[in-house]
Amino acid sequence: MIQTRQAQLHDRDRVRDIHLAAFPDAERKAVAELAVNLLAEQKTTETFALVAEADGNLIGHVVFSPVMCVDTGNDLGYILAPLAVHPTYQKRGIGTNLIEAGIKRLSDLGVSIVFVYGDPNYYGRFGFDADLATEYVPPYQLQYEFGWQAKRLTDIQGLPSPGKLTCVDSLMEPQLW
Repeated sequence: MIQTRQAQLHDRDRVRDIHLAAFPDAERKAVAELAVNLLAEQKTTETFALVAEADGNLIGHVVFSPVMCVDTGNDLGYILAPLAVHPTYQKRGIGTNLIEAGIKRLSDLGVSIVFVYGDPNYYGRFGFDADLATEYVPPYQLQYEFGWQAKRLTDIQGLPSPGKLTCVDSLMEPQLW
C-alpha cells in the first residue's frame, strides 16, 4: 500500500536518491541538490514537501514553496518544484497523488495560485495553464518558455497582481530555470 506523508529532514538521503534515479544525467545532480536543500528551507511562509512511501521505501517526492512579488515582498502563491517518482514506480499514479495532495493542502490554506515550470502535457492534466502564467515573470530567463504555467486554486479571492516573482533561496539559481 502506498501512503503519502509530510517529508522530514531525516528523509533527505532517500529524497536525494529518488531524484538521482528519476532525472536524466544532465539534470539529476542539480535537481537532487535542490530537493534536499528545500527540505531545510527557512522562510516565514512554509515550504512543504510530501513523500510517497511503499513498504518502508520512499518512492516519490514533491515540494511546494512560496513565491513572492519582487516589488513588495508579499506572498503571491506557491511553486511546485521539484517532483520525482522512482522509475520502478512510475506510471502508477504516484506523481498524480502527490500533486493532488499538495494542491489540496494549498487550497485548504487559501492560496489562490500555484506555478510550475515543466512539461505542459503532464501538468496540463492538473489544470496548469501557460496563459494564466504569462503575467507573472519568473525570477530568471526560461530555457523553455512554454513550460511556465499556473493554476488558479480559488475563485473566491482575486488573483494576486501580476509582476516579477522571486522564490525561496534554494530556487534562486539561474541554472534551474
